[in-house]
Amino acid sequence: MASHHKFLIALLGSGAALALPLAAQAQTLAYGDVSGGGSRSSASPGDSDEASEDNGGDAVGSRPRREKRVKVTPYIEAQQVAFAEISPGNEVLTYSVLSAGVDAAIAGRNNSASLSLRYERRFGWGNNTTDSDAVSGLARASMAVVPRTLTIEAGALAARTSVENNGAAMTSGLEFGDSVTQIYSVYAGPSLTTNAGAVAITGSYRLGYTRVESPNAVPVAPGQPAIDVFNDSVTHNAAVRAGVKPGDVLPVGLGVGAGYNREDISNLDQRVEDRWVRGDVTVPVTDQLHVVGGVGYEKVRVSSRDAVRDPVTGNPVIGSDGRYVTDKTAPRTIAYDADGLIWDAGVIWRPSRRTALEAHVGRRYGSTSYYGSFAYAPDARSSINVSVYDSINGIGGQLNNALAALPTEFEAVRNPLTGSLNGCVQAGGTVAAGQSPCLSSALASVRSSVFRSRGVMASYSVSGTRLQYGFGGGYDRRKFIAAPGTVLAAANGVIDENVWVAAYLSGRIDRNSGFSTNIYANWYQSGEALAGDVSGIGASAAYYRNLTSKLTATAAVGVDGVKRETLEDIWSAQAMVGLRYSF
Repeated sequence: MASHHKFLIALLGSGAALALPLAAQAQTLAYGDVSGGGSRSSASPGDSDEASEDNGGDAVGSRPRREKRVKVTPYIEAQQVAFAEISPGNEVLTYSVLSAGVDAAIAGRNNSASLSLRYERRFGWGNNTTDSDAVSGLARASMAVVPRTLTIEAGALAARTSVENNGAAMTSGLEFGDSVTQIYSVYAGPSLTTNAGAVAITGSYRLGYTRVESPNAVPVAPGQPAIDVFNDSVTHNAAVRAGVKPGDVLPVGLGVGAGYNREDISNLDQRVEDRWVRGDVTVPVTDQLHVVGGVGYEKVRVSSRDAVRDPVTGNPVIGSDGRYVTDKTAPRTIAYDADGLIWDAGVIWRPSRRTALEAHVGRRYGSTSYYGSFAYAPDARSSINVSVYDSINGIGGQLNNALAALPTEFEAVRNPLTGSLNGCVQAGGTVAAGQSPCLSSALASVRSSVFRSRGVMASYSVSGTRLQYGFGGGYDRRKFIAAPGTVLAAANGVIDENVWVAAYLSGRIDRNSGFSTNIYANWYQSGEALAGDVSGIGASAAYYRNLTSKLTATAAVGVDGVKRETLEDIWSAQAMVGLRYSF
């Protein structure tokens, strides 16, 4: 574990991947402020570049770029935490916590980045406590190599949670010791925007890596097989498009594009490959409303190998890490193979710089597909964002896509009791169309199987001078894809659904003190009858006071619960007092 922590710290601190989540269970503290706008870097067969070309790629409601601004705030912190187990036991444990971290932001004409990184060591008091350490953080950056032409996009995530018997990742207040699961994800790559006469040319490439360090033991209901927890994967995502806007050559806009997406998952050598090529047309109805459509060809294949089998019993062999051991000599088996015509039609509506809507319907992955986004910025300090998605990938691909859709400038939001970052970021200003400030859906489950994910996310946030508040929610549906005749075959066609909501309110009481509160809830419904459904709910509140310009005292309380159908419920409460010194 320590080697991965050192790797993450070096990676996040390098600046190559500088920005986490309006947290589903987090608090905004004055000393954790990182703010600012964003850019989009993901691409899919249905994406249209017309909207970004029309307004120069600016975020909805974005303000004129200011002079370059750099803010770096390292800190150290000491806390004393009391943990009370309410159910199923009744123990009261105490911990001392020492932590170090940094919050940083860069905002300029051509570069923007945000970083929130924290390492903490927890020391237990008494025989029933254990020492532990953890890294949490998020980074997001967009750095121009050639202004308005060649940009390097990057992002990274380190998060911790606990895993339930159905593979769901739930916050329970027990994200330490044997129950902790660490999730790491990072991506980086170039993005090109140029012109050849009237033809606009765009291209992008992302290389990503995701790793899940699973707990020593995941609770399993009687008679249920062990959950095959995702290990790690490498993703490649590339796209290119050339097109002309309406009126430049013809009354309508025309474009042609191609893309390639691949994810190699270490669990049973699972592989997702997606190749596509398409042409599209944009028909202006008014200056603000365009009708768009496209048609093309796509080939998607999902394959894997089987696990090593015990020569006597024929049962799959499970390694020391609790995962199936891959049979490297076994032939690759096809789990999903679809190729043929793809198409979509929709509208792009931009009545002002503060409003942007895209809505598309078509056929992809052998069935009807919907995707789109809505962004509205009533003013420079508030924003409403909605995104609808449909994709086939593993956890690594979905996390990389979610990272790439985050804004590059945001306010870090952390839970004062655990230091963790979860849920959604609070953007520093407005969020561009096509972006999403939330990661909750991508972090819903850690099953290793490839899946088709469809869902919707929505958020509303206000960053006032004295009060900051907001809420978010979403729905995610995963239909798992697994090869027949392999150990994962039972997961094929299983559908897991997750619904989550979160709300927060924070602000200043006076010049030297402030508060923060929040509530969250998750409902996870598993398609496996033996696994059962699970739901999580919690709330917390914090008070902070500046003792000097650099020293801040904090007091916080919170309660968390996980309700299960097949295992005992978990309820816990925590209280904390601490001091932070910011350099």
